[in-house]
Amino acid sequence: MKKTHLLLNRHQLLDLPTLQAWLDNELAPDARAAQLFALRQEELNCLFDTLGPDGARLLGMLARTSGARLLLRLHPSVLTLVQDKIPRRELLAMLRSLGKRDRATLLANLPSAASVQLEGLLSWPSESVGAHMRHDFFTLKGEESIASARQRIHDAWDNAEVFQDIYVVDERGQLLGYLSLKTLLVAEPERAVCELMDKDLIRLDARMDQELAARMVVERDLLSLPVESDGRLLGIFHLDDAADILELESTEDAELQGGSSPLEVPYLHATPWQLWRKRIAWLLILFVAEAYTGTVLRAFEEQLEAAISLAFFIPLLIGSGGNSGTQITTTLVRAMAVGEVSLRNLGTVLRKEITTAMLVSVAMALAAWVRAWSLGVGVEVGVVVTLTIIAIVLWSAVVASIIPLLLRRLRLDPAVASAPFISTLVDGTGLIIYFEIAKLILPDLN
Repeated sequence: MKKTHLLLNRHQLLDLPTLQAWLDNELAPDARAAQLFALRQEELNCLFDTLGPDGARLLGMLARTSGARLLLRLHPSVLTLVQDKIPRRELLAMLRSLGKRDRATLLANLPSAASVQLEGLLSWPSESVGAHMRHDFFTLKGEESIASARQRIHDAWDNAEVFQDIYVVDERGQLLGYLSLKTLLVAEPERAVCELMDKDLIRLDARMDQELAARMVVERDLLSLPVESDGRLLGIFHLDDAADILELESTEDAELQGGSSPLEVPYLHATPWQLWRKRIAWLLILFVAEAYTGTVLRAFEEQLEAAISLAFFIPLLIGSGGNSGTQITTTLVRAMAVGEVSLRNLGTVLRKEITTAMLVSVAMALAAWVRAWSLGVGVEVGVVVTLTIIAIVLWSAVVASIIPLLLRRLRLDPAVASAPFISTLVDGTGLIIYFEIAKLILPDLN
């Protein structure tokens, strides 16, 4: 790195060691972005030229839109240096965060080869496998000889990635099959590639969902799979990209299951304001949904006044139903994520979960009876509580089994229906079950 001085604000002059310390400091993304946008364009270019590879790390600390707008201000020579070090997935996300005009400007400032490749990836939906394929791979022609293929591989070894299985195409780029590198090395030189290739191969359509494609690669323990559209080979979906996608999807599912939108920056770089924005919408929606619990209590106000002991068990009952449903949904969402379960398995899922819920409810009912007895509320109230907890656990099992599968069928993320929504739904309906059972068993409530 060159020794230089950089003005990061109008009051402080930072040399390179101080700059490194500033990078390592856990500044909030908004504060760091504000400092960078305060720089003049020549100062910003000097900064990223000085940082070199660390410039990509700096951009990774910012929100994607802020990072993209900083790239727009860089000189093409500096931009080329920085974009080579930015993970391709992050660079694509930055480009997608821009408007069409700014995106076109940024692409025009990139080297032509990178610009063409990125523009091709951006033409596919962000959640499709086509948006994550690689183009730097080697292909063979079906009609060429083994000797010719070996020579071309030798000549292109430094410019294209040669996999264990090399894909074979015709003159129009149609995917014909693949030839293993081992077969290529031991085959007779005069034979044609098409005579030795294997036509039986797994293909990915470019419009296929990225998570499904990633699981195909990982579960089959493959290094790559070909991506095609209308039979034409477009690119390669690599194991490294598949692993990144699965990690990202798991993170998003975990955040959605907790009732929060996914963060765009690492947690340690997120500000309280960003966390608030990601959480408040979900919390307000759940607040409105929870309001009907109070409506139910208001509707059964007379029953509560007649048997005040019923109120002792409300937290226990709705909590047990929500906890039971959350366990089921968490397990089910994970099973759907790995492709084990879909809507066609609804019958099997219901039978399995209802049977399990019966066993769980019997154990919890015994515990509820002991609790009612210890409070001395009487046999009739104890019976009400015992029957209610059985009914609520069974009802929770039905709700938690059906809703995630239906959401997946509607092409919605089932993770959003887990813990918060299942708990909210079971809370209100569980109270209705509780008071209706109480009206049947306690004569004073009628």
